Amino acid sequence: MEKTTIDVPAFTLHQKIIIAILALLQFTVILDFMVISPLGDILMKTLDMTTSNFGFAVSAYAFSAGISGLLAAGFADKFDRKKLLIFFYTGFIIGTVFCALSSSYLMLLMARIVTGLFGGVIGSVSLAIVTDLFVIHQRGRVMGFIQMAFATSQILGIPLGLYFANNWGWHSAFIMIAVLGALILIAIITQMQPITKHLEFQSDKSPFLHLWHTLSNKNYQVGFAAIAFLSVGGFMLQPFGSAFLVNNIHISQLELPMVFFFTGLSVLFIMPLIGKLSDKISKFKLFAIGSSISVIMILIYTNLSPIPLWEIVVINMVLFMGIMSRMIPATTLNTAIPEMKDRGAYMSITSSLQQIAGGIAAVCAGFIVHQKTKSSPLENYDILGYVIAVVTLFTVLLMWRVNQLAKAKVAKN
Repeated sequence: MEKTTIDVPAFTLHQKIIIAILALLQFTVILDFMVISPLGDILMKTLDMTTSNFGFAVSAYAFSAGISGLLAAGFADKFDRKKLLIFFYTGFIIGTVFCALSSSYLMLLMARIVTGLFGGVIGSVSLAIVTDLFVIHQRGRVMGFIQMAFATSQILGIPLGLYFANNWGWHSAFIMIAVLGALILIAIITQMQPITKHLEFQSDKSPFLHLWHTLSNKNYQVGFAAIAFLSVGGFMLQPFGSAFLVNNIHISQLELPMVFFFTGLSVLFIMPLIGKLSDKISKFKLFAIGSSISVIMILIYTNLSPIPLWEIVVINMVLFMGIMSRMIPATTLNTAIPEMKDRGAYMSITSSLQQIAGGIAAVCAGFIVHQKTKSSPLENYDILGYVIAVVTLFTVLLMWRVNQLAKAKVAKN
């Protein structure tokens, strides 16, 4: 195992504030995407959507996020990162409000596109900020805290969103996200300092030339491919998760919040541990272990028949612990590849390709999975599991190459 002997300085007060802001920011962005999955069964029945319609509703956010990320990539290193974050987060909040106001499938589809256009850039700007403000041996812990937003969105956000939806309609779940987002926006404006050090290293005069130079870098292309494939599994599995639990496993709508609560609790427990481990031992080994657990649990999960509630809770907990234990080492390794002058563009392109690949995966999942009636069991969910397992194993090979590039770059510096 690789151990670091570097003495890492303690986080400054401003760094701690940045971590808190970015974690809360990610909570709302992740929740906005993830809440679609548990609301899936309600939305398909309320707005009269087929499984393929719902796949497009999920992927609409991903495709628009991917396109906007690519368009913004050339400009990502040309501005103060704080100003970029404020601009795109404001648009994300407005898009979420339009989601809440939707009254038909078409309106929801358009609202998801608007939300994705702004939300898709937020993650890449956040990663660029982390890379600018924290050294490589701090980033595992930072990513651990920020990725805890995923777990928190399940522990608090998704059950709360389902509670709102069950009591006041699914629209209220998006209203909740928009209100919370407005409060976080105020914190960004008042507490975050300008982040402009990267502006000193700019060489390409044209944003489009800067984008092309970043895209054409052979080492960067390895990172792009690895992170894109990393997102495929999640985008294929999650959209039909609630519909599978309700119609195949016979979990009631009122029991769904409990499943997501305990799943999130398990991820919240493991994320700080994975973050600390990724700063001390081989990030690739952690990724490989998490991938192995994920493949086994995905194959078990997608072949389930009706079982007691407590069993599905345990299986979900282990499944997502495996999935999320891949995210921290993979994301941390990926941040080591770009040069400072390219970080914003690199992160934007990475995020874009991740979203586009995920959008394609969601559409493919919508065509693989079938449902004869609104309340009949989902068909071919097991086939979906086999596809995800193969993609996961291929991602391990790509991430091995990313690990080699990251080690070479750290050694050179």
